Amino acid sequence: MAGKQPTIQNFIASMSQAKGFARTSKYAVIITPPNNLKGILAKQGQPTTEDEAIIALQNVGNEMRFDNNVTRQVNLHCNSVSMPGHDLQAQDIQHGSAPGRQMVTSHDYAGTIAASFYLDSHLRERNFFERWQQMAVSTTTHKANYYDDYIGTMEIFQLDGNGEITYGIKATEVYPTTLAGIEYAYANTNTIATQAVNFQYRQWYNLTADTIAGYAGLRQFIKQEKTYGPTNFTNLAQQNEMP
Repeated sequence: MAGKQPTIQNFIASMSQAKGFARTSKYAVIITPPNNLKGILAKQGQPTTEDEAIIALQNVGNEMRFDNNVTRQVNLHCNSVSMPGHDLQAQDIQHGSAPGRQMVTSHDYAGTIAASFYLDSHLRERNFFERWQQMAVSTTTHKANYYDDYIGTMEIFQLDGNGEITYGIKATEVYPTTLAGIEYAYANTNTIATQAVNFQYRQWYNLTADTIAGYAGLRQFIKQEKTYGPTNFTNLAQQNEMP
């Protein structure tokens, strides 16, 4: 025999050793929007009296609590998401009359992250992303804001059957570029409304690697985030029910 031929037993043994295959239904998403405090204060203006200052601080506190609750809800209601890819950019290099080679000259993270979210009866998820987009450009003055004021991050995790993280990436400089429309129809009696969103990002990092430039304590991070799995979704939803 030229070599040992693969058999179904070998395939089963390989699958068992790998502890099964990755399931696309086993995932978790953590979206971290930009800090909205500057935007809130800018909209409210500078308080001129002590009473106005107290009211402004109360409004900021309420706004932040609202955003924290909705952010958790948005993460839980993400019903689909695309793991971003990575492209190596090559250039044809030829020496004399010899056949050319495609040699890597750079790399890029092309495309966007596509996701969709279940919508509650108040469309809070859609409102969340609308407000995020307003941090990038004003819908009244139509002027764009500073880049650093509207970028956030997104983490996407692959989970195993026990809801524990086996792989994860973190995309940086994330913001929602496109909110798709929502189609209504009387015939869709039992259909849950969803919101499709495309996110722009600059690049992503592998969170499950041992060493990543700019990130420290990844093992501890992954250990802590294992509690985010679907086995805890019910508890999280109950703790963060919106009025």
